[in-house]
Amino acid sequence: MPQAVRAALARPVDSPPLEEIVKPDEKVVIAVSDVTRAWQQMPLILPEVIATLNRAGVPDDNIMIIIAVGGHRLNTEREFVQLCGQAIYDRIKVINHDAWDTENMVYYGKTSRGTEVSVNRVAAEADRLILTGGIVYHYMAGYGGGRKSVIPGISSIKTIRQNHLWGLGAEVGDGSNPNAASRKTSGNELHEDMMEIAGFIQPDFIINMVPAPEGGFAGIFASNWVSAWQEGCKLVDELYGVEINSLADIVIATAGGFPKDINLYQTGKTMDNAYYAVKKGGVVIILSECSDICEPQEFSRWLEFDDRPAMEKALRQDFGIPGWVALKEVECSNQATYILVTRAENAGFLAKTSMIPATSIEEALQIARGKCGTATPTHTVMPQGANTLPILR
Repeated sequence: MPQAVRAALARPVDSPPLEEIVKPDEKVVIAVSDVTRAWQQMPLILPEVIATLNRAGVPDDNIMIIIAVGGHRLNTEREFVQLCGQAIYDRIKVINHDAWDTENMVYYGKTSRGTEVSVNRVAAEADRLILTGGIVYHYMAGYGGGRKSVIPGISSIKTIRQNHLWGLGAEVGDGSNPNAASRKTSGNELHEDMMEIAGFIQPDFIINMVPAPEGGFAGIFASNWVSAWQEGCKLVDELYGVEINSLADIVIATAGGFPKDINLYQTGKTMDNAYYAVKKGGVVIILSECSDICEPQEFSRWLEFDDRPAMEKALRQDFGIPGWVALKEVECSNQATYILVTRAENAGFLAKTSMIPATSIEEALQIARGKCGTATPTHTVMPQGANTLPILR
């Protein structure tokens, strides 16, 4: 793996190598995704990036890692170690981005869509900004990775909310914006606004990886922040855009283990992908442990609404990404019955939703067969449900 990282850094897609971009003694900030993206395995990437910077004359004291939490909770010191590796944590200063810390933001102006762009001062004032992350399908932005390290990663909460409002349809009652969907970038207003925001910042270099279905990396892409990301998106389509011949009566999908199933909020990605594989009125079984099911608290409060119109109206007045995810999960449940195979203690929390809790796949299948509307149901199984997008031929 280190050899693959070194090769990507030495032969970038469409830019000079990182070692030629940075200058001795420059201040360098590296953006690293938060604990909900721990599958990106940054302890395999960061040592090679740091070594490259050192060879270019940048000492450890001039390097800082910022955890690009976006609107998520701040990560703990223990999670810093998990995300960066003990050796890097011991050498390099690691900080959280705090989207609510307005005093430590730098304002850049407005995008063509009116989004007011403010980003973390540490990142804005660095001589060089390097983005890292993973590329998978994303049910709002089309794809993860790339510009998402800037927005929502290191942006102010105001910038995040204004940008993410494009995740809703034009009129009250429209629900979520159909243009803000997995695999879609052209015509996706939210993505296009994100690209404009990152363009204000002009990151100096990016290292993005595409996860392999069996674990590890299928590809590592290093270059300028646009070209490398676009090449990675092509690989995501090859690996995770799976054509299907028909919709199924019962879909069985697993989030893919920790941290993709850390809570119901993150499980929404798997719910949305399964949505594209199930018949109207069918059943979706999701396997997701949800060890931290109540987080983030902002997500939990949106589940208190009795109906979708009331939720959407409130969301338009006070937009938050957790509220949008809650709305998407409600929309999924309007398409099919959703059963969640999870910890037994999560049943009380799930009572706030329209999902049916189960503690085993056998129990879930028994419920599904009774609700799918046919004695001979068809099945689709999605073992990488958080990443795999069904595409109906």
